[in-house]
Amino acid sequence: MHPLASKHTEPESWPMPERDHTENALEHGDSSAGDLGRSKKTLLAIDLGLRCGLALYGEDGRLRWYRSSHFANRAQLKKAIYGILRPIDGLAMIVMEGDRELAAFWRKLADKWEIPTSTIGAEVWRRELLLQREQQSGQIAKETADEMARAIIAWSDLPAPTSLRHDAAEAILIGLHGVREQGWLEDLPSEIAR
Repeated sequence: MHPLASKHTEPESWPMPERDHTENALEHGDSSAGDLGRSKKTLLAIDLGLRCGLALYGEDGRLRWYRSSHFANRAQLKKAIYGILRPIDGLAMIVMEGDRELAAFWRKLADKWEIPTSTIGAEVWRRELLLQREQQSGQIAKETADEMARAIIAWSDLPAPTSLRHDAAEAILIGLHGVREQGWLEDLPSEIAR
C-alpha cells in the first residue's frame, strides 16, 4: 500500500540523495506532484545507476519533473529510495532501464507499496522512439535522446534546462515509452515525433 493511503511512516533516517550541484538544472517542475488537477496517476522512469536519471510523468502523458541524482555507493542509493518515492502522489508505475541489481532495490519498496514495476533494456525504448540511423551507435543515441528530451520538456511546458545530463535525458525517454505502454499517450505529439 502506498504510504499516503495510510498512517504508515518510515524512520527519519531515510535520507534524500545528495545532489550534484555542479549541474545547473537538477530538478525542474514540482516534485510534490502539486499539479494533480492535470492528472492523478503518475509514472516514474529511472535510468538506473549510481548516477541515475529520474523523470515523473502524469496520466496525460506529459512530463512533470526530471532530475539527475548521484549516489556515492549502493548503500547510499538503497537508503535514498524511500525518500525519492515517498513524496510522489498517485504513483501507478515505475519503469526502469539499466543495472538489474540496482532495479531490485527499487522493486523491493515498490512491491511493498503494491506499485507495479517494469525493467526494460535500452533497445526497447530506442527501437520505439529513435530512427534506425540514430540507433547505430551509443553516442548518436545519447545525442538524439538529449534533443528529444529537450523537445519533451518544452512540450510539457517545463522550463528549458541550462544543462541536461544524459541520465536525466534517457529517463525522460524511458518515461515516454512507459506512458505509451500504459496507454496514457497514444500518439507522439508532432513536436516530439521523429
